[in-house]
Amino acid sequence: MEREGGGGGSLFFRGLQNRSQKKMKLRKRKSTLYLGPQKSTGRRRDLLGENTSLVLFTIALRICNCFLVQTSFVPDEYWQSLEVAHHMVFNYGYLTWEWTERLRGYIYPLIFASIYKILHLLGKDSVQLLIWIPRLAQALLSAVADLRLYSLMKQLENQQVARWVFFCQLCSWFTWYCCTRTLTNTMETVLTVIALFYYPLEGSKSMNSVKYSSLVALAFIIRPTAVIPWVPLLLRHFWQEQRKLDLFLHQFLPIGFVTFSLSLIIDRIFFGQWTLVQYNFLKFNVLQDLGTFYGSHPWHWYFSQGFPAVLGTHLPFFIHGCFLASKRYRIFLVTVLWTLLVYSMLSHKEFRFIYPVLPFCMVFCGYSLNHLKTWKKPALSFLFLSNMLLALYTGLVHQRGTLDVMTNIQELCYNNPNVSSASVFIMMPCHSTPYYSHVHYPLPMRFLQCPPDLSGKSDYLTEADIFYLNPLKWLYREFHNDSTLPTHLIIFSVLEEVKEHEKKEISPFLISSNYERTAVCFHTHLPEDRTGSHIYVYERKLKGKLN
Repeated sequence: MEREGGGGGSLFFRGLQNRSQKKMKLRKRKSTLYLGPQKSTGRRRDLLGENTSLVLFTIALRICNCFLVQTSFVPDEYWQSLEVAHHMVFNYGYLTWEWTERLRGYIYPLIFASIYKILHLLGKDSVQLLIWIPRLAQALLSAVADLRLYSLMKQLENQQVARWVFFCQLCSWFTWYCCTRTLTNTMETVLTVIALFYYPLEGSKSMNSVKYSSLVALAFIIRPTAVIPWVPLLLRHFWQEQRKLDLFLHQFLPIGFVTFSLSLIIDRIFFGQWTLVQYNFLKFNVLQDLGTFYGSHPWHWYFSQGFPAVLGTHLPFFIHGCFLASKRYRIFLVTVLWTLLVYSMLSHKEFRFIYPVLPFCMVFCGYSLNHLKTWKKPALSFLFLSNMLLALYTGLVHQRGTLDVMTNIQELCYNNPNVSSASVFIMMPCHSTPYYSHVHYPLPMRFLQCPPDLSGKSDYLTEADIFYLNPLKWLYREFHNDSTLPTHLIIFSVLEEVKEHEKKEISPFLISSNYERTAVCFHTHLPEDRTGSHIYVYERKLKGKLN
C-alpha cells in the first residue's frame, strides 16, 4: 500500500511537471507565432533596404523635381549627352568639337541612346518623350543616391541624425536644380554617393570594397575628374588596409582593367579607332588648362563665391556641423577641402564642378540640425523656405527662354505645311539652346560656331566673336544674296537694343529682309552682355507668304 501510494504520488508530481512543460512549450509557440508575421511583414515593406513609404516618397519628390525644373543651366546637359544620343540612334544631330577631338566618351550618352532606341522600336519616339524620359531616368538615379545617403547615416549614427541629413539633402536648392539634369556632373554625384554607401567607414554595415571601387571606376570613365574627391578616400582606405597588396592586386587592379576595357571597346565602336578619352580629357582641361577659352576666374573663386553659392543658406549649418561632427567624419571634410583646392588651381571654374561634394556637406548640416535645441523650428523653417524659393526661381524662371523657344521650332516642324522650305538660324552665343534632341526633325538649322583654337593663335576669334563685334555688318556680308536667307531667325533681345558706342542693333537688316517678329519668350531677369531678358523669333515673309 505504501509502495502504491508512493508510486501514485510520483505519478502525480510527474503529471504536474509534464503539464508545466506543455504550458511552457505552448507559450513558446505562441511567442513564435506572434513574432513570425511581424518579421515577414517588415521584409515585405522593405525596398532598397528602406521602408517602402520612404522610398516611394523620395522617388515621387524627384519626379516632381524633374517637372519643376524647366530652365537651362549649361549647354553640356544637351550637347554632350542628349544630342550625341540622338545622333547615335537617328543618324542626325550635331557633334561638337569635343567629339571630333575625342575628348568625350560614349558611355554616358549610350545610356540615353538605349532609351531612344527602345522608344524608336516601340514607335513612341515623340519629341516630348525624347526630352523627358532621359531626365526622369536621371531623377530616379538621384532618388536612389538620396536613399543611400540616408541609409549610410542611419548605420553610422542613428535614425534621428539620418533624418536631418536626409532633410538637408532634399531641400538643397542646388541639388534640386541639378539632380534631374542630363549632365555628367549629375551622374558623377550619383555614383559618388552610392559608392560612399559601400565605402569602409567605421560603423558602416554595408562595406564592400568591390562595389564601391567599381562605382568609382565607372564615375571616372564617365567623367575623369570624378577621381578628384576620391583621392583622399582611396588613400585612407589603402593606408588602413592591412592586406594592401591583396587590395591592389585582387580588387583595384582587376576592376580598373575591366572598366577601362569597357570604355575602350565602346569608344572604339563609335569613334572607329582606339581612343583613350580619359587621357585626352585630362590633357585638355587639366594639363594644358585650355578650358580658360570658355572663361577664367581668380584662384579663390570657389572659396569666396562658388562654394558659398552652391551651399546657399546651408552654409552656417555646415560650418556649425564641422565643429560638432565626430572624428570619423574628418575624412569627409578633408575630401571637400581637397576638391575645392584642386579645382581652384584650374583657371576655368564652374558651380557644377563641385556638385559631387555637396552630399558630403549635407552630413555636417544634418549634424548641426540634430544638435540645435531652442532655435530648431525657426532654423528648419528658414532653411526650407529659403532653399525652396531659390529652387523654384532657378527651376521655373531663370534662363527658361532657351527651352521655351524650342517649342516654336517644334511647331514649325510639325504644324507647318511649308516645313520643307523652312530653315532656322539661331543667332545667339553658341550652344545657347538645345538642338535636334529637342526638335527630332531633320530641319536645316544653323548656329554661331565657337570652337576653341587648338593651334595657339593669340588673335583667334570664333564666328560668334566676330558676329558680336558688329552684328549688322556680319549679317550683310554673310547674306548678300536673298536666296541664302533663313526663313526664321532666333535672337536675344540685346540685338535690338540701341546702346551708345555699340553696334549691336540689327533692325535695319530685319526690315530690309522682310522679317517679322512672331514670338517672344521671356528668358531671365539677369541678362549678360550677349544675351537679353527676352528671346525673339522672326519669320521672313514675302507678300504675306512664307518664303
